[in-house]
Amino acid sequence: MQLKPVAEQVVVVMGASSGIGRATALRFADQGARVVVAARGEPGLRSLVAEIESGGGAATAVVADVTDPAQVCAVADRAVETFGRLDTWVHVAGVLLVAGFDDTTTDEFARVVQVNLLGQVHGALPALPHLRRQGGAFIAMSSMGAKRSIPLQSAYCSSKHGIDGFLEALRMELQHDGVPVSVTQVMPGTINTPLFDNARTKIGTKPVAPPPAYPAGVVADAIVHAAHHPVRDLVIGGSAKALITAEALAPRVVDALLRRFGYELHDTGQPKPAGAPDNLDAPLTQNATVDGTIDGVTLRSSAYTRWELHRPIGAAFRAVGRPAAALVRHAVPDPVVSTVANALRRAARPTAAGRA
Repeated sequence: MQLKPVAEQVVVVMGASSGIGRATALRFADQGARVVVAARGEPGLRSLVAEIESGGGAATAVVADVTDPAQVCAVADRAVETFGRLDTWVHVAGVLLVAGFDDTTTDEFARVVQVNLLGQVHGALPALPHLRRQGGAFIAMSSMGAKRSIPLQSAYCSSKHGIDGFLEALRMELQHDGVPVSVTQVMPGTINTPLFDNARTKIGTKPVAPPPAYPAGVVADAIVHAAHHPVRDLVIGGSAKALITAEALAPRVVDALLRRFGYELHDTGQPKPAGAPDNLDAPLTQNATVDGTIDGVTLRSSAYTRWELHRPIGAAFRAVGRPAAALVRHAVPDPVVSTVANALRRAARPTAAGRA
């Protein structure tokens, strides 16, 4: 799959008024892309467009809530009306609730899922018809929470697990139909953005997530990379990769560690009552910045992510892998494939002793 150079693209960034979305829009504009930015908060979008235009870039803004499909459709329409097409859709919009499950109302749980998961669906529906026609990239912001849930984030991690399942199914359907659209899931660790300043919290303090934190620019670089290099998954930060790997290898050990440390890792010690302003139901205009106010360990970059994006061996394997896979599909008879698959299934089936 060949994607256009970033400088030739029209890019939509949903959730662009602050944090990762804002950093991503600025990075695309710096590299010559024409950018459509969208979010609920109009002041943040206005300042973002001004910043892009002052640097010589081209941008237009649409106020849109991702829980409203009609408003999200208007964003895709604006891209085509203003710039003539749509090449990459980046869906970053998300909210965070930090609370024990017993302290979470059904309305709060539903709202997190509506924004974080259904918002992605609402973005894909208007984006894909444009991307199908000429090829392009659908890039979805997820989290290390898509692979490993942590305490006090039941709603948030549920929504991110849902994104993982949604993208897997969507990717296979597009590949089955031979559609030249790459689908990328971006899974960051803790990122120093206003997400935590804006979060609804019921733990009595401003929340944070497990350290270390990384700057939003690390994620923005990965997203821009995915816009012109088809990538399945991008884990951002060595700490996120370590957690996901540990979950795959020893989930009970991770359970024990998070039972012991998962609660206190959320606590910044900065008081924030349950009724303090948050952006769960409406935008907060005072935090329209890239960076948040996380104290403690914040790294300047991620060596793991930099290696993942630029490793020459990985690029070589990806280049060889696609034609090799096609060769195998045509060279190996279906009965052989079925026989091997059945053998693997039998080997994986537990024995009577194992079941006992």
